[in-house]
Amino acid sequence: MLGDLLNTLRPYLGYFGDRVWIQSLVIVIASLLIAWIFNHFVISTLKNLASKTRINFDNQLIELLHGPIYTSVILIGLALAANILKLGDAFEFVVFAGLQTIAYFVWTIFLLRVTKIVLRHIAQDQRHIGILHPQTLPLFENIANITIFVLAIYIIFTAWNIDMTAWLASAGIVGIAIGFAAKDTLANLFSGVFILADAPYKIGDFVVLDSGERGEITHIGIRSTRMLTRDDIEVTVPNSIMGNTKIRNESGGPAQKHRIRIAVGVAYGSDIDKVREILMNIALADEDVCDDPEPRVRFRAFGASSLDFELLTWIDQPVLRGRMIDNLNCKVYKRFIEEQIEIPYSKHDLYIKEMPR
Repeated sequence: MLGDLLNTLRPYLGYFGDRVWIQSLVIVIASLLIAWIFNHFVISTLKNLASKTRINFDNQLIELLHGPIYTSVILIGLALAANILKLGDAFEFVVFAGLQTIAYFVWTIFLLRVTKIVLRHIAQDQRHIGILHPQTLPLFENIANITIFVLAIYIIFTAWNIDMTAWLASAGIVGIAIGFAAKDTLANLFSGVFILADAPYKIGDFVVLDSGERGEITHIGIRSTRMLTRDDIEVTVPNSIMGNTKIRNESGGPAQKHRIRIAVGVAYGSDIDKVREILMNIALADEDVCDDPEPRVRFRAFGASSLDFELLTWIDQPVLRGRMIDNLNCKVYKRFIEEQIEIPYSKHDLYIKEMPR
């Protein structure tokens, strides 16, 4: 590439005679002038055009782009000047490899910054990629940074004619060993990514695990998920377990409303219409009970010693479940006493066949 560019410039360099030092100096000065013009005029024009758009991404891209291009133009001028001077193969190799290293380093920093901006832009707009959330953003940033850094090291070593075959083989063996040693950690990591992508639950949801724990999700990390139980005890569950167990999300569905069931038994012979009316009035009079869906009363079964009813009501959030069950149970019990409706309980009659002597 440099050879073709130099062949294009040779007719113009002929005006300065055969003195290669003057030609090299002209090339360096011209590269500095082109870089200055690009930095002060082209970039300024692009910034003005970008300021008229609604998005901020193009402004950030242009702000980051002018530095690497400015440096690259100067480095190309220095490489052309060194090629004209013909200082020897060994010296030219060191100069060209050094200039390439500087260029790769500058553009690596540019790619790292642009990747960070792009990933954050995508994470803020969930319409693009569902797997990329603000919670998974650090993971993807680290993966992108490591990938760019490794590629940059490989390209720089290639510029210095360093054989990377042995290094790559060693890295592969080390990677396999680390994979076996950290298989549980990797399982948690990938499960965490899938949980954040599939979103079976989110922070603030009340969930019930297959093992019986119930609580509010307080943190979803890459390695584990934390939930706060109703006893104010924080439970940390590895994501590999969360990804392979059945979870009942009480806050899921079309709304966060949660249904509670109040089981009530009344004695045989009770007026079931009156019982139904009392239970409905208790639910409708409570301000914490949702009007939509409206409360319901169901006559469930003929029990062994009672007629079994169930009051079904909806509350705004699952966190209110315990308080509302206590509240409704108290109201039902007091109202049944006022209305003289008997709530049966287990009774045992003892018959003495013969008194001991």
